[in-house]
Amino acid sequence: MGKNVTIVGAGLVGSLVSIYLAKKGYKIDVYERRADMRKISMSAGRSINLALSDRGWKGLEGVGIADEIKKIAIPMYGRFIHHKDGTTAYQPYGKDNQAIYSVSRAEINMKLMDLAEQQPNIKFHFDKRCASVDRKTMEASFEDNNTKKVETVTSDLLFGADGAFAASRLNMQLNNDRFEYNQHYIDCGYKELIIPPGKNGEFLMEKNALHIWPRGSFMMIALPNPDGNFTCTLFFPFEGEKSFNTIKTKEQVIKFFNEEFPDAVALMPTLADDYLNNPVASLVTVKCFPWTFDNKIGLIGDAAHAIVPFYGQGMNCGFEDCVVLNDLITKHNDDWDKIFPEYQSLRKPDGDAIADLAIANFIEMRDKTADPKFLLQKKIEAKFSEKHPEKWIPLYSMVTYSPHIRYSKALSEGKKQQGIMDKIMAMPNIEANWDSKEVEDAILKQL
Repeated sequence: MGKNVTIVGAGLVGSLVSIYLAKKGYKIDVYERRADMRKISMSAGRSINLALSDRGWKGLEGVGIADEIKKIAIPMYGRFIHHKDGTTAYQPYGKDNQAIYSVSRAEINMKLMDLAEQQPNIKFHFDKRCASVDRKTMEASFEDNNTKKVETVTSDLLFGADGAFAASRLNMQLNNDRFEYNQHYIDCGYKELIIPPGKNGEFLMEKNALHIWPRGSFMMIALPNPDGNFTCTLFFPFEGEKSFNTIKTKEQVIKFFNEEFPDAVALMPTLADDYLNNPVASLVTVKCFPWTFDNKIGLIGDAAHAIVPFYGQGMNCGFEDCVVLNDLITKHNDDWDKIFPEYQSLRKPDGDAIADLAIANFIEMRDKTADPKFLLQKKIEAKFSEKHPEKWIPLYSMVTYSPHIRYSKALSEGKKQQGIMDKIMAMPNIEANWDSKEVEDAILKQL
């Protein structure tokens, strides 16, 4: 098979997979619907900061660019919980200083494009909307946003990396019998807000933590940026008593935030304007099948498996797709008749698993991180895992810090662990006896 590749989408995964393929000797053309973000001023209000964890770092290390990305990333060693009464609590993420890293979506995307363009066999084409993909002829048509001129390109392989609402996937959907497609919106949307730096550019809250204000049916989070500010995201129902639908005026915004997030209000001088002017975005999970077609076309990243951001794994999962694909190219010596089927059979169960885990983690972050019983359970698990690391890795650590454990395995292990912990938490007087030989033996017995 020839070595010409078309990639639809110059986002995070499109840019990274282009580097992997270029290093294997393929000639790559990347087509992106939007303008080159490095040359335009970004519209404010639509960036959720991303959390890079071990699976994502592995993807970046695979092409030798992790050190470049580290320069724009801030380590977060735990969750910093802000309660309604003004008190706070800190929950470390892992052990021995394990961290997830805050990065701006735009910053890392621009960096990846810069690094991709250092490869002589990668060319980016911006303002080109994918109009059609023909499976039989391997022709893809792209319409120029400005001139409306359509250009048709032919390649040996094509990757759809154009996100949750992928035009590449839609083309496969329309032209395939028995294409399974499922999208699910949660009843919450999100809005970006900001905590600016202090007078001398200093961070006004703990810099190396992910901040959460859990409030039951809604929550706010904040992630640090290198310039001293925090990107805040309010996850809020669309409808209901407290929702985007009901909080609409300056007075309502100030009153609501003073009631719910009093410690944050003092740090947010542009709060009302940001709330009223920044758009509300929805949150979707996409599952589909197949991911590959004729062993010549493949979906990757969000185009194959869009997930909600509550496990911080969307980008990490997409980068892991690139790692798996690269390993299979080596394993099967560029034989795509073998690469694509195995890529699909390996990644589909993991894409589905992390989608389900992300929804479950939304409920955990929003409802449970302030619940004393939940915090006690986490304490028991951490203690037991410390004593018996070979017998128990907490679910969060399996997903975030254990790239050798598949998402699908983490999901099934996590369910098993929760069944055990439900019994442990029901033991009489568990609050007093949690750190006892009796509890340890009870867990060992169930394992």
